[in-house]
Amino acid sequence: MGGQYRITGDKYPRMRRPRRRGRLVLMVVASVAVLGVGGWGTLQLIDVFTGGGKQAAAAGPKAACATKASPSASTGTSTGATTDSAVPKPAQITVNVYNATPRSGLAKSTADELKKRGFKIGDVGNASAQWDKKVKGTGVLLGPAAALDTSLPVLATQLTGAERRTEATRKGSTVDLIIGTAFKDLTAKAAADKALAALAGPEPTASASPKSCS
Repeated sequence: MGGQYRITGDKYPRMRRPRRRGRLVLMVVASVAVLGVGGWGTLQLIDVFTGGGKQAAAAGPKAACATKASPSASTGTSTGATTDSAVPKPAQITVNVYNATPRSGLAKSTADELKKRGFKIGDVGNASAQWDKKVKGTGVLLGPAAALDTSLPVLATQLTGAERRTEATRKGSTVDLIIGTAFKDLTAKAAADKALAALAGPEPTASASPKSCS
């Protein structure tokens, strides 16, 4: 080409796309942010599944030594054991002993043994027609409704397998031991004392603890 549009010199313009530096920088920043968030989440998961990580390790033996046995909370419900405040002592319980079997002398001998074990004794004799020769098990423990979780469990420690019953209309606190045909003898005193101790004060539930603490 000639005239005023003549090209001079030995350098020519190169045709290339402009560099998209702004987009490249944005992508780099986004990638770094994603990696940072992912790494933080991973650390949080590791901390959760390892139970505190560095904090648990720093606590070390001191945390282990702080773990001690603690007694289970008492609910006061009737589950075979009662709260300490609800359990009377044998000396606070008056027992009537009645014989519902054809064998003679059982009421007196049983009453004498219960007296030796600390119970108060009320009436002693043959069972009424309602119970006479109608108790097939070792015996029936009978009392007012209030005795279900108090006096009757204590008396039950002395006669394994005895049935417990209450009478809603019965007044007072005295309970009855009605001897049944399967009765042979009261529970051995050692076993009865152990059951009575467990009833009055259940053993605490201990959690795992280290062998030694400094």
